[in-house]
Amino acid sequence: MPKLLKSKSSKTQQFALILAPLISLAIILFADLDPTNKSVTYCLAVAVLMAIWWITEAIPLAVTALLPVALFPLLGVVDGKTISGMYFNHLIFLFVGGFLMAFAMERWNLHRRIALRILIFFGISPGRILLGFMLATSFLSMWMSNTATAMMMVPIALSIIMKLEESLGELNMGRYSVGLLLGIAYSASIGGIATLVGTPPNLSFARIVSIIFPEMPEISFADWFIFAIPVTILLFIAAWLLLYLMYKPKNSWQNIQLNDFKKEYDALGKAKPEEKIVMVLFTLLAFLWIFRSGFNIQSFVVPGWSGLFKYPSYINDGTVAIFIAIILFIIPSKTEKGERLMNWETAKKVPWNIVLLFGGGFALAQGFVDSGLSVWFGEQLAGLANVEPLVLTLANVGMMSFLTELTSNVATTEMILPILAGLSVSIEINPLLLMIPATLAASLAFMLPVATPPNAIIFGTNRIRVKDMVRTGILLNITGIIIATLVMYFWGILVFDIDVTVFPDWAAASAVK
Repeated sequence: MPKLLKSKSSKTQQFALILAPLISLAIILFADLDPTNKSVTYCLAVAVLMAIWWITEAIPLAVTALLPVALFPLLGVVDGKTISGMYFNHLIFLFVGGFLMAFAMERWNLHRRIALRILIFFGISPGRILLGFMLATSFLSMWMSNTATAMMMVPIALSIIMKLEESLGELNMGRYSVGLLLGIAYSASIGGIATLVGTPPNLSFARIVSIIFPEMPEISFADWFIFAIPVTILLFIAAWLLLYLMYKPKNSWQNIQLNDFKKEYDALGKAKPEEKIVMVLFTLLAFLWIFRSGFNIQSFVVPGWSGLFKYPSYINDGTVAIFIAIILFIIPSKTEKGERLMNWETAKKVPWNIVLLFGGGFALAQGFVDSGLSVWFGEQLAGLANVEPLVLTLANVGMMSFLTELTSNVATTEMILPILAGLSVSIEINPLLLMIPATLAASLAFMLPVATPPNAIIFGTNRIRVKDMVRTGILLNITGIIIATLVMYFWGILVFDIDVTVFPDWAAASAVK
C-alpha cells in the first residue's frame, strides 16, 4: 500500500487556521446576500471556511468535513438529523465496496499480474502509460458511473505505480504517480461528458429541459454525442498534455526494458485459484455496473438487468458494490485453510478519513440547496442580460464550474437549470445557449477532493495532497471553461440549429414558472 502523506503545520496553515474563521465571521456580520433569508449568507460563510481549510489543510481534511454537522444546525441552515444523514449514502457504499474489491486484488497479488500485462501492452514510457490509463477510463465513463470507473482503475494504477517504484526507485519516479492518479480522476469526469448517460448532470438536463419546454425538438442521444464529443476530445488532449508536462519524471527511464517485465510476468506462473475467483468477481462487478440500468440510444434499446427485479429503481451502484464485497467475505480460500478471500484485518484499511471527507462534500451540497445559496448564485447571472451571448455563456460556465467544486454537481444542476431557463425567457435568448454550457460545466470540477467522487477516490490513496490537486485542477478548470464556451458557441449552435439573434417559438410558447 502507498505511504501515508506526512502532515506538517506550515506558516500558511497556521495563518489559514486563524484567517478563515475571521473571513467567515465577517461574511455573517457584514454580508447580507438575501435580506429575506439569512441562511444564504450563513451557508456561504461555512462554505468559505471549509474551502480555505480544505485547500490549506489547516486541520485534518476529515475534521473540516465535519463542520456542517456542527455549524449548519447552530446557524439554522439545515437540521442536525438531515445533515448527519448525508455522511452515509449509496455513493459512500460504492466507495467502500470498491475499496474492498481493490484490497482483495492486492491481498492475492492479482493487481501485480494485471499491472504487468498493462505495462507489456502499452509500453513503459511515461506518456504512453498515462495515455493508456486515461483512454481506458474515459471510454468506460461514457457508459457507466464515473465513480465506478475510477474505483475500477485506481487499484490497477496503484499496482503499476508500485511496480515502477520497485524497478526504478522512487527518485526516478519523481511525482509521476501523482500525475497518473490525477489522470484517472480527470478522464473519468471528461469521458462522461460525451454521452447523455455518461454523467448524472447530462440526464438531469435532458429531463428538466423537456419538462420546462415541452415543445422543444428532442435532443437525441446522437445529437448530444455529436455535440459533446469535441468537448471530450479537446479536454482529454489538454488534460493529458498538462499532466504529462507537469508530472513527467525528470530522468528518462533508460534502465528498464520491456523484456524485463515479460520475464517477470512469466515468473508469476499460473494464477492461483484465489486470483481467478477475485478476477471473476471483479469482471462481474464491472459487468453489473455497466449494464445495471441499460441503454436507450434512439431505437436501439439494451435493457438493464435491474429490470428483472420488482423494484429496479431501488438498486444502485452502491448496492452492487456491497453485494460483491460481501461475497468476498464468504468464499473460502483454497490455498490457505480457514481463510476467506477477504478478512476484516484487510478491510480495516478502508480510508475512513476519506469517507468522512466525501460525506462532508454531500453535506455542504445539501446546505447549498436547503439554504437557497445555489439559487442565489444562479440569480446573479440576471445582471448580464444585456451582455453579448458569448460573454454570457463564458460567465455561466465559469460560475457553474467553480460552484461545483464545493457542491454536488447533480444538486447544483437541478437547482441552476430551471433558473437559467427562466432567465433565458426573460431576456429572450435561446435557452439552450445557457442550459447546455451549464450542464457541461457541472463536469468541470478538478480542483478539490470533494468536487467529484473520482477526485475523492484518488485522494483516498494517500498519495496526493490537496495543493497538488488545486494547482493542476485550476489550470484544467480554466481550460475546460474556455473549451466548453467556444465549442457551444461555434459548434453547438450548428448541431442544435441555434440562431443567437432569434428567440425560438418553442421557448416563447412555454410557460416557465
